[in-house]
Amino acid sequence: MPQNSVHIYTDGACSGNPGKGGYGIVMEWVGKPYQKEFSAGYNLTTNNRMELLAVIVALENLKTNNLEVTIFSDSKYVVDAIEKKWVFGWEKKYFTGKKNSDLWIRFLKSYRKINPKFVWVKGHNNHPQNERCDVLAVTASQQKNLLTDVQFEEKN
Repeated sequence: MPQNSVHIYTDGACSGNPGKGGYGIVMEWVGKPYQKEFSAGYNLTTNNRMELLAVIVALENLKTNNLEVTIFSDSKYVVDAIEKKWVFGWEKKYFTGKKNSDLWIRFLKSYRKINPKFVWVKGHNNHPQNERCDVLAVTASQQKNLLTDVQFEEKN
């Protein structure tokens, strides 16, 4: 494995769908004792938006470009959209009729710079980093000062 390899674990949560939501991220350097966590909560959003936003925020927080990045997510919505190349077809059709187009457009900017690999992991299956991301996401969604998911709230 290359020296600069990073594993990113992500999860999104929502209480009600739509409802209060949050995301959680755990980033680890492979072979180094370095780990970083991120999370944030939103007042009104959806689970799929939080799953995708977790990936976006993780990619946007990478400080260097020359990395081999693997993203582990329990979201079939996110992983399948990328691995089965659906998102590229949606993009060619200007995301017509697709939900979360604002986030997919934002995702593609980071995706193209980093070209991460995606791996689906079964959620709530005792995977330590996935379980930690779930705790981060749920905890973030329960905070008092939640952020506003402006694009979602404007459309709904």
